[in-house]
Amino acid sequence: MTDIKELLLSRIRDVQDYPEPGVLFKDITPLLADPAAFTALTDTLAELCVRNGATKIVGLEARGFILGAPVAIRAGLGFIPVRKAGKLPGATLTQSYDLEYGSAEIEVHAEDLGADDRVMVIDDVLATGGTAEAAVHLIRRAGAEVAGCAVLMELGFLPGRGRLESALQGAPLDALLVV
Repeated sequence: MTDIKELLLSRIRDVQDYPEPGVLFKDITPLLADPAAFTALTDTLAELCVRNGATKIVGLEARGFILGAPVAIRAGLGFIPVRKAGKLPGATLTQSYDLEYGSAEIEVHAEDLGADDRVMVIDDVLATGGTAEAAVHLIRRAGAEVAGCAVLMELGFLPGRGRLESALQGAPLDALLVV
């Protein structure tokens, strides 16, 4: 696992003062542009999904789509997008959650998840945990079981892990990198 961590870290670029002064942004686009690194990331996340007995993968808008779709293909699982409110046609389930300054809503198609599903949540970054926590609630409201959550990178200086672990109720939370 050390080799994969070193590879992934070497392909993540630090961008100072983005999106605002004082913020150090972790840019994953160089990782995505490197086929060896992107394949290693995809394979590692797919292995976690299989190990946790997932039957479907939920990817969180937007970078969770970029990571989750190839992981689903590699693992032989279905892919379900969880989108910002108002972006999906048809019947949806909606979940509100709090942001640092206000609130937001995410949605999933109501018919995409059911009682026979074990769902793995995939995203790029775990920060405050609000979006992933809301996705866990959506999955359960759809009648499915949460198999776990896996992220490329956890921002260890933010409280996301505690918030998300509480919502996961014992399902695993895997972060490939903690920065």
